[in-house]
Amino acid sequence: MNHLRSAAWYEGSDRNAYIHRAWMRRGNPTDSLDGTKPQIAIANTASDLTPCNMHLNEVAESVKNGIWEAGGVPYNLPVVSLGETQVKPTAMLWRNMAAMAMEEMFRANPIDGVVLLGGCDKTIPALLMAAASVNLPAIVVPGGPMLTGHFRGEALGCGTDVWRLSEEERAGTLSTADFTKSESSMIRSKGHCNTMGTASTMAVVAEALGMTIPGFAGTPAPDARLLTKSHETGRLIVELIEQGRRPSDIMTRESFLNAIVAVAAVGGSTNSVMHLLAIAGRLGIELDLDDFDEAGRDVPLLVNLQPSGQFLMDDLYRAGGVLAALAQVKDLLHPEPITVTGRPLVDYLVDQPIYDDSVILSRKAPFLEDAGIAVLRGNLAPRGAIIKPAAATPELLTHRGPAVVFDSIEDFTARIDDPELEVTADSVLVLRGCGPRGYPGMPEVGNMPLPRKLLERGVRDMVRISDARMSGTAYGTVILHVAPEAAAGGPLGLVRTGDMIELDVAARRLHLDVSDSELAARVQSAASEAGYAAPTRGWSKLYVDHVMQADTGADLDFLVGSSGDKVGRESH
Repeated sequence: MNHLRSAAWYEGSDRNAYIHRAWMRRGNPTDSLDGTKPQIAIANTASDLTPCNMHLNEVAESVKNGIWEAGGVPYNLPVVSLGETQVKPTAMLWRNMAAMAMEEMFRANPIDGVVLLGGCDKTIPALLMAAASVNLPAIVVPGGPMLTGHFRGEALGCGTDVWRLSEEERAGTLSTADFTKSESSMIRSKGHCNTMGTASTMAVVAEALGMTIPGFAGTPAPDARLLTKSHETGRLIVELIEQGRRPSDIMTRESFLNAIVAVAAVGGSTNSVMHLLAIAGRLGIELDLDDFDEAGRDVPLLVNLQPSGQFLMDDLYRAGGVLAALAQVKDLLHPEPITVTGRPLVDYLVDQPIYDDSVILSRKAPFLEDAGIAVLRGNLAPRGAIIKPAAATPELLTHRGPAVVFDSIEDFTARIDDPELEVTADSVLVLRGCGPRGYPGMPEVGNMPLPRKLLERGVRDMVRISDARMSGTAYGTVILHVAPEAAAGGPLGLVRTGDMIELDVAARRLHLDVSDSELAARVQSAASEAGYAAPTRGWSKLYVDHVMQADTGADLDFLVGSSGDKVGRESH
């Protein structure tokens, strides 16, 4: 075994080593601190206020058992947990804070490796960002999706059907009583959203990056095999430490390109773009929006899951799982990147049968021919914007219409259902002030509800543009992450109601039909500027002062890169 990092705390007979050992004995075997057994943190995002991660304490026990069995010493390390459905103004405001706090704790403590327990949307990205910055041996344990709930005899897609049923209730085709009744059926079991939302997508991303035991992603949270794989992960982290295999050995540029292909093949969340950019930034890997467009272009959608399709995550698992889907696009993956096992991901894509071809489709007959997230550019988004064609209405992917502008989410909420609002199905809804700096933190409000009067006429989709994000469970012809955001001086802040906007996804074009001279003469409205965040203290102040734009991953400028695992000075 390599010389253990933790030995710098525990070896020797001086006062400091005495303190470190004495306070950690607590009933553990006497040889657990003799400098020969790897000390392993289980970075646990369990929290009762993160409902999707409530079960991770049970998962941690299985990881612990595996670590003990392999000769390591496990420690539960509660870390910052972000409940996507609970925290305000948005969990994205604290992704970087969580990553920074985790990084500091991984570095500061006497550990040789770390097992990363995540599930809810921001927890896996934050854990991977932290692990990349410290670069200690690390493995991800994805908490897994919940089982399918049912309402009125039909399967409910967690999140996706919230948006659908909410619009039906607003349109008057679903009673308020039934809408409320469906609430008790939506969340059937422990686990995160059961659609291919951000949580499921980031589990797939972790696997495609090589940071999980292959075949782990998508294992349902209540499934006993989740605990089996968690136990195996506990054993494997000891091997990683023995062999000195670190995140930087596993997550290479080619790994990230593989992850982009995987996201396209499963119809993954647009949020994955910012998370992958941020993780790559921590590793010093060059990755930009053009990589998403190039690597994801022409990748077929092979998984018939909500929000792009019909089925849910436990259907994907029984149909063959993520590896069966990736096996269909094996030729599009770089063969070199290894996984935490030391073997390349592509080695695990042999003999992966599809057991239900209505859920996982073959390469020869895909659900959709081109499913990659498209990157749009033009005078409205000089640094790029994104759209998920698989979740959009095909007829709207080429569109020209007049803008209806909202200066803030509060302005939108106040006016969208006004019967006097001048809006038609051809209008383009434009929302600003919802970017990283302006909100702050980029809320998931990009899939704006449609005007009630249009819903009542049967309209179910419109082109929508914003500097916000969209829930991975959402759908529609929604253009997101417009960069620069309005609050950073982007042209989105200059759009006026009535301006014509042209969208051409095939040409990757987003154009505001206003001359350059006219745009140069315009100034942002006072209402827009009044809505931008202006915190005076705390994390929000630090965030607004240092957050970068969406096209680079919305990390903080001083957190890009890494500091390694070295700690120079003693504590006593």
